Amino acid sequence: MLLQRLRESEIFRVYQEAFRNATGLPLQFSGTDLEDRCVEIGTPGTAELCEALNLCKNSCFACIETNRRLLEEAEVNGPTSCHCFAGLVSSAIPVRFQDCILGYLKTGQVFSQQPTEQDFGGLLEKIGRNGLDTGTIELLRSTFFQTRAVEPVRYSSMIFLLQSFALQLGQQADLLAVQGQSEEPSSVAKAREFIETRLHEPITLSSVARVAGFSESHFCRIFREVTGLTMTDYISRRRIERAKKELLKVDSRVSSVAFDVGFQSISQFNRTFTRITGTSPTKWRAAKAQD
Repeated sequence: MLLQRLRESEIFRVYQEAFRNATGLPLQFSGTDLEDRCVEIGTPGTAELCEALNLCKNSCFACIETNRRLLEEAEVNGPTSCHCFAGLVSSAIPVRFQDCILGYLKTGQVFSQQPTEQDFGGLLEKIGRNGLDTGTIELLRSTFFQTRAVEPVRYSSMIFLLQSFALQLGQQADLLAVQGQSEEPSSVAKAREFIETRLHEPITLSSVARVAGFSESHFCRIFREVTGLTMTDYISRRRIERAKKELLKVDSRVSSVAFDVGFQSISQFNRTFTRITGTSPTKWRAAKAQD
């Protein structure tokens, strides 16, 4: 659900259109399913060659295998590019949310250099030349040589831009996770409201689950499905958001803010603030004062 909200967010739609217009390449934000393609057929900007290859059964399995390899490497190594059986380069850039990968930005479907007749002959051999009729071969030839070639240096720059955008999407995921949505289950909405009015005091799982009308285990599952967060982390993030507002007040003390927003100790507040924002409360406030 959080992935879908990100896909539908204005920040993604605007960037997706800008990236397509600037590069001419497709941009897809997909989940972590290894059985998908590197870039789904029908995505605006998809190479016509990929759409033509979609007519050949042998290529379907090869495309899925390319995606599997791409995502497995990206999960371990971060932004990853690889060549498919047709010689096209595709890339996957992980979008991280907390300690896991929420999804991948995918692009590519271009050659790294101008293709040759020998390259085309190799493609036909791989997908089974003898099983193709004349019309299909001509379609493949036409789309093969019309496919764009992008110099590796320029392509690397495009991927670098997507890396920066992936970081922004991860930050947006943090914001969306602690924001309600009109279509969310009423039980989760009640839980959010209950938590929001009690951030300054200890909040137990049993008390929130009771308000939501579920057992503790069932509530934990539903809450994480909707928000992408455990209840504990959700509460921590809401407290940090409230703390940020208080820290902007010139006369506020970090220690007072920590207790006012519900933390039990200064050390706990500092650790949580640093984990979520990447910096300490004092440094965060100093940076904001210079903005």
